[in-house]
Amino acid sequence: MIQFLKKNLLLFLVLAAISVIVAACANMAAPTGGDYDLQPPKVVRATPGFNATNVTKGKIVIEFDENVTIERPSENVIITPPQKSFPVINTVNRKVNVELRDTLLPNTTYTIDFTNSIVDNNENNPIENFSYSFSTGDIVDSMAVSGKVLTADNLEPVKGIYVGLHSNLNDTAFTRTKFERISRTNDVGAFTIRGVAPGKYRLYALDDSNRDYMYDNPAEAIAFMETIIEPASERAMRSDTTYTDPEKKLIDTVTTIEYTRFLPDNIILRSFKSGFQRQFLQKHERIGNKLSIFFGAPTQLPDLEPLNFDGDKDWYVLERTPKNDTLTYWIKDKEIMATDTLSFQITYLKTDTLNQSMPVTDTLRFVDRTRRNVKDDKKKEKEKEKKKKDGEEPEITFLNITNNLSSTWDTYKNISLVFDEPIISDSLAAKIKFQQLRDSVYYDLPLQLESDSLNPRKYTIKHKWGYGNEFLIQIDSAAIHSIYGLWNNKLEQKFKVKAEDQYGQLAIRVAGVDSVTSFMELLDKSDKPIRKTRVIDNIAVFRDLDPGSYYVRIILDANNNGVWDTGDFEKGIQPELVCYSPKEYKIRAFSEVYDDEAWVIDPANLANQKPLEITKQKPQEKDSKRKQLEEKEAKENQQERDRNRERNSMNPNMDNDSQYGTRGSRGSTGNRY
Repeated sequence: MIQFLKKNLLLFLVLAAISVIVAACANMAAPTGGDYDLQPPKVVRATPGFNATNVTKGKIVIEFDENVTIERPSENVIITPPQKSFPVINTVNRKVNVELRDTLLPNTTYTIDFTNSIVDNNENNPIENFSYSFSTGDIVDSMAVSGKVLTADNLEPVKGIYVGLHSNLNDTAFTRTKFERISRTNDVGAFTIRGVAPGKYRLYALDDSNRDYMYDNPAEAIAFMETIIEPASERAMRSDTTYTDPEKKLIDTVTTIEYTRFLPDNIILRSFKSGFQRQFLQKHERIGNKLSIFFGAPTQLPDLEPLNFDGDKDWYVLERTPKNDTLTYWIKDKEIMATDTLSFQITYLKTDTLNQSMPVTDTLRFVDRTRRNVKDDKKKEKEKEKKKKDGEEPEITFLNITNNLSSTWDTYKNISLVFDEPIISDSLAAKIKFQQLRDSVYYDLPLQLESDSLNPRKYTIKHKWGYGNEFLIQIDSAAIHSIYGLWNNKLEQKFKVKAEDQYGQLAIRVAGVDSVTSFMELLDKSDKPIRKTRVIDNIAVFRDLDPGSYYVRIILDANNNGVWDTGDFEKGIQPELVCYSPKEYKIRAFSEVYDDEAWVIDPANLANQKPLEITKQKPQEKDSKRKQLEEKEAKENQQERDRNRERNSMNPNMDNDSQYGTRGSRGSTGNRY
């Protein structure tokens, strides 16, 4: 026996080495094989059962035919009636456990809408639109209402906003009590409120930041319906198509299926913010001769009364933003400039705990922290004197002029001039030379110069530019000086207006609106408004457009003020209506586009108006599950090949493919051993 073992020992060792190599190679590229798992998990049982009645405990267990998990339950699982305490939701192998921590209400239908959050562990196949209901009474309410929520000013789908019902038809229910039934919009703004009892309801949407399910913060986005809704149902038919080849859309059979349709199912809610912003004094500062006051929201112009100098003096030039949330006081009195600290009493509006704006009075101290000390000033003066003795030119600080001038000019533009500091504006127009080139000679033109009503440093030059004309703007050096003594440097710019053949023209005819109180906006590919025009005699005209692709929307301007206005829930005012044309307008150079087929404005069809090309919240383009898995496997194969090449580089005597193997196509062994 011992002799036999000695004789065959070498053979055993060789066989063992071969086994190790085969096992190692197989581990490097495990066979895939078999069909892809494309089926979602199936429910085996639920405790309590689906639509169970007279339930007394809020513990639910749902069992599936395979291991499952729940993706982001706090975001994706909607429980109605809404819960004060978020329930415990977890998975253990094939079971989903839900434990409601709130006390169950009597005679109430509870609905747990899992949306698409339950997926299998293998390939993340979701059970789509899966929900579970039970009742603490004798009846399970089964009605449903559905629709979409869109942003009122641009018809973007609103994702993740709560939509709720109140059987209390008073407006105060929305602001004082929680929703009775809720849902939440998906990525395309769609919602379905389930488990609704027959009756009359008011419908609202609420971007509920504190999750108390009531409109108690006027800064939250909301939507509301003016009309009362009554859920109903009807028998309906739909077609169900079976494909022989889903990817090629080859139809096998078309089956007609009867189902229960719950109404209303086409509600459109337009969400908006009321315009409310909490008013408060944010900060104040002094930089040199400029005092700045910043408020947290638009406000009325405050009352500012000096405390340590004579307020009757003409001591400042005021610059402000359109809604007074930033105020800048340019000091122009030398005695006040020399004062290190300036004190004021200010009276302004502040929002109290009841969200009411009330006047309050504070004292503000403005300290010039940029002021140099006396030693620094003396040192600076000595340096200047030394440069003069050495014959050096002193450094000059010019009054800067920011402008929008360029060598090529558009017919619809105005020239903007903004000075760094307020200027002595006497006879400013006479100091600006405005000329047009004719027969190789520049001729003077009358200058239409306008000062800005809010910014005293800004001026606008308007002119009716002709196609192809050439112009010259000149301001001589030291022609203009600021209230602080700075003089301008020379400004000179020649520019030429584009020729007519570089532009395209667009005219759009509309129907179904009051053109007296409507205006249209031209949009670029990012949905940004770039031009605006009034609708006159049912036609909107956009002149001198650069070649490109454009879209349009119309604003039904109820108060005829030329801007879109938001809504007001307390006053029962909806935001002004915005409608999109589904068309893309392609403008070419030296062409005219006249859309003589009237665009019929249809406020009832808002959900399908906005072109997908400029919709930011697009539907997620979900490829077939098979394609996703194929891409995943291809990626894994590439990673395996990369690892093999790395091993091969460390051992050049081994063949990358033949020694280590790679994954094969689906169903093959995937290796060579």
